[in-house]
Amino acid sequence: MDTNAYLERIGYHGRIQPNREVLRRLHRKHLRSIPFENLDIHLGRPIILSEKAFYDKIIKHHRGGFCYELNGSFASLLSELGYKVSMLSARVAQKGGGFSPNFDHMTLLVQLEHPWLVDVGFGDSFTEPKRLDMPGPQADREKQYRFTRRDGWTLLSRRPKGNGVWEPQYMFSLQPRKLEEFIPRCRWQQTSPRSHFRKGLVCTRLTSNGRLTLTDTKFIVTRGGRKVERPVKDPEEFAALLRRHFGIDLNDVIQFTARYLFSR
Repeated sequence: MDTNAYLERIGYHGRIQPNREVLRRLHRKHLRSIPFENLDIHLGRPIILSEKAFYDKIIKHHRGGFCYELNGSFASLLSELGYKVSMLSARVAQKGGGFSPNFDHMTLLVQLEHPWLVDVGFGDSFTEPKRLDMPGPQADREKQYRFTRRDGWTLLSRRPKGNGVWEPQYMFSLQPRKLEEFIPRCRWQQTSPRSHFRKGLVCTRLTSNGRLTLTDTKFIVTRGGRKVERPVKDPEEFAALLRRHFGIDLNDVIQFTARYLFSR
């Protein structure tokens, strides 16, 4: 891995000695520079779980990815920079109650003077690492996050800052995992008709004051908690928004979106 190229990709300049502040800056830079996106699933391109595949796609080809790719790639960078990092398996909270199967999501544990949960691959979630051994709420933009224990798992929950009901986001085990353990579930995410990643396109990234999200039907701009949506008119506009706001330029994206958007 060319760590300088990686740091340039996320626009990070400054000290790289492992500490809490550097980790915080790396986390935010990653979220603002590299989008969460599932384009390859709809383009029929297999997602390979390997450090080389992550690096080639995200750094060399200026793409994004979903959790296994983004957190897998970030784990490699952090390890190269001298951090003690472990990949963890997480189960995502479901709308109807309960949680998804094991390995449905990858999150990261970074051990400094305290343990920190790191996650650049969930989409709309916390923007800075969260201290795992802190029992109370931890503020992050307009939300609060907290950790609780449930049946041997650690549960991450969130709520609007200052009020509201705590909602579960995902629960995870602290057992370190290997990348290959996520392969079966990653394959399921790409191929199963029940996978929500197959139900529609999404490309989203953090901004300095909100978030940008592009789907196959609309473009959403969130600034300071205020959300503005507008429809995507045609494949050409979809491709233009993808280039302008996410830095992704796929030669076959217009042909693909024309087939995908207007054949349904």
